[in-house]
Amino acid sequence: MEYINKEKLLKINLNKNNICYIIDFDRTLTKENCEDSWDAVANKKIFGEELSKELNNLYKKYGPIEVNYKIPFEEKEKYMIEWYQKCMETYYRFNLTKVKVENSIKTSSIELRPGVIEFLNFNKEENIPIIILSAGIGNTIEEILKQNSCYFENIHIISNFIKFDNEGYILKYEGDLIHSLNKNIDKINQKEIIDIVESKEYRIVIGDLIEDIKMAGDYPDDKLIKIGFLNQNVNENLEKYKERFDIVLTKESQDFNEVSKIVKL
Repeated sequence: MEYINKEKLLKINLNKNNICYIIDFDRTLTKENCEDSWDAVANKKIFGEELSKELNNLYKKYGPIEVNYKIPFEEKEKYMIEWYQKCMETYYRFNLTKVKVENSIKTSSIELRPGVIEFLNFNKEENIPIIILSAGIGNTIEEILKQNSCYFENIHIISNFIKFDNEGYILKYEGDLIHSLNKNIDKINQKEIIDIVESKEYRIVIGDLIEDIKMAGDYPDDKLIKIGFLNQNVNENLEKYKERFDIVLTKESQDFNEVSKIVKL
């Protein structure tokens, strides 16, 4: 663990009835160095090299921008919208099918962080709500949780879901994409989830980007615990993460059991 705001945590009285989690997926619930939920849709053995190559080229262009905190927010947001739209357009252009996408996800190399399964099982037993708010692909998130036998009724996924027509071919994506800079529980138009979140006194937000803090919405800081996994550019970004997060976990301490130790119920 690189940093913990002990003074703030001592003032907060958590119990299983007064909290909910709002958690990112890629590189938060999953390991930092594995495929992400977008790549999992484009397995080379199923779709060939070209689709994977195009997505990788987009990542090489836009990925460094995502973790560069010297770029003004408005400028970075334009790049993120552009990146996510191009990824979805690439899927559509390659005419993905439901069967192939499902097989691709099932054979992906995505791995959950150590301690995640135990964390999800504990919260299921205590009936603590978990909102997974992801700029990734919802189809992937569902499948990975099912593969690990930890997709429970207390887990709600808000993400970009790929839809298919009656013949199983991908539909062109309509509506606004959830990207890494616009994730915000206050902007989610799902009453059931909003009611769950608003019924809890404390929100625990967990992500790997500073922007993930916004997932919690406009909420009092003394009722909010912010946990950040610092995966990239550690020396450059550590001070920025310590300013914004209450707990910062770097590569040496990125076992999800650390989260369970912090949130002692």
